[in-house]
Amino acid sequence: MNWLNGRLEALTGDITTFHADAIVNAANSTLLGGGGVDGAIHKAGGPEIMAECHKLRETQFPRGLPTGEAVLTGAGKLPCKYVIHTVGPVWRGGQEGEEGLLASAYRNALEKAAEVGAHTLAYPAISTGVYGYPADKAAKVVWRVLSARLRHHTLPEKVYLLFFSVSGLSDFIDNVPPPDAF
Repeated sequence: MNWLNGRLEALTGDITTFHADAIVNAANSTLLGGGGVDGAIHKAGGPEIMAECHKLRETQFPRGLPTGEAVLTGAGKLPCKYVIHTVGPVWRGGQEGEEGLLASAYRNALEKAAEVGAHTLAYPAISTGVYGYPADKAAKVVWRVLSARLRHHTLPEKVYLLFFSVSGLSDFIDNVPPPDAF
């Protein structure tokens, strides 16, 4: 399903095999892999990504990447040019700035993609897995950030939201304006 004249598309798929200029990794603050999409990206991308993440930790983020921030690495063996690592918030009931942090994670990844001239960018669902962010609330934040960016900037030209499951895709679609509204 797509919105904004085809510039935003939501679908199911595996981000580790998706062909885009850049993909987003829903990383943890260590940048050293973990479970879920983070572990899958590190495993599929190979040791090159891990080596770059180690260097980032040593040189720029000795205490870890702050929540809401984003950094760029190469893609290793992945079928993209870049991996943009961002840390989404852990859901703590919605009273500890989670909405703003999630918006920052999506926005900062968009800005990194534009900085390197990425024409296409693919996101997984950030924070809605083990970090517990409610999918309906996340969908509204994601829609607000992405639609604002795509209406006013030319890069990236197309953004994909890749959901691991049909239920994740449905949660997104059910909580954003219908495609024909834009």
